[in-house]
Amino acid sequence: MTETLRFPVFPLAGAILFPRAQLPLHLFEDRYRAMAHHALAGDKRIGMIQPRCPGDSPPLFATGCLGRIVGSEELDDGRFNIVLEGLSRFTLIDELKVTTPFRQIEASLAGFDDSGEPVPLPSILRADLEREARRYADSLGYGVDWNAVGRLDDEMLVNGIAQVAPFDTGSKQALLEAADIVERADMLVQFMAFARMMPGGADGPATLQ
Repeated sequence: MTETLRFPVFPLAGAILFPRAQLPLHLFEDRYRAMAHHALAGDKRIGMIQPRCPGDSPPLFATGCLGRIVGSEELDDGRFNIVLEGLSRFTLIDELKVTTPFRQIEASLAGFDDSGEPVPLPSILRADLEREARRYADSLGYGVDWNAVGRLDDEMLVNGIAQVAPFDTGSKQALLEAADIVERADMLVQFMAFARMMPGGADGPATLQ
């Protein structure tokens, strides 16, 4: 991949993608159906990025993750189910002036070392993460197969929790921008513990950033 690319983006609060992770998406708005057609007719790349605030065309955070469509299904009514697999994080350079109904950007992949094997978690941090994840899931009433969780490698565990945990947008962005999975795992332990201690527990209106 070249370091500077142009591609369509799907701005979606609370949805983050990581390199080598997968993200299933259901596309029902006309503009995102068009985006799916565009991507599938080309290199199948779509960038996931969070908006900074609500609105029809809100400003975007500076960091997102480029993904490639690895699975797609167009439904009879024109909606799409797709699966994105993360390729690399990117830094937004500029939003392009386009005639398409979906947004497109120019972005740089420089500054992210996302192609190599991640550094393993220290065993103490791995244990802390699994313990806090159990407490957090219990507080939310989630049913989890902890035996299966225990068999996940460090990267799948850390990034999986970061993707599915119902944190606020700022916290999700901080997790995405973490330098490595060790830093991300440490953040997760803190975020989950903080959320459990808030009024209302993990379901309460916690703001972590």
